[in-house]
Amino acid sequence: MSEHVVDVSWSLGEYDFAYDSYNRDHEWRFDGGITVPGSANPKYLGNPGPVDPEEAFVAALSSCHMLTFLSIAARKRLVVDAYDDHAVGVMAPNAEGRLAITQVTLHPKIVWAGDEPDAETIKKIHHLSHQECFIANSVTTEITVAI
Repeated sequence: MSEHVVDVSWSLGEYDFAYDSYNRDHEWRFDGGITVPGSANPKYLGNPGPVDPEEAFVAALSSCHMLTFLSIAARKRLVVDAYDDHAVGVMAPNAEGRLAITQVTLHPKIVWAGDEPDAETIKKIHHLSHQECFIANSVTTEITVAI
């Protein structure tokens, strides 16, 4: 078991506390000392500059899949030179009619050192990565790896 802590801070500042005008900007402070500016998505009156929670959710799924993929590849002695992903999350009403990130599609591009494994091996590693990813195991969102 492990515990993961993030401190999230917001304050009203100089804004009025009315729905159309209150400040959505806030900070995420991680235990390693990193502070990330956050806000609501601009569609929900947030600042377009900082990371919004929906983007962070998609990034967490992509990052977890990638780290799990790299772990499996390393255990199989398959060397990865680079891994890039263009992850796309879709917000739509879920089965209960509530807005949710209902689907995330990962588009990983992998550069291998030496000979590239065959397509079936890569597909199996992605499948195992999805099964073993802690974040994917924590959500009900449909996650697709487009390879």
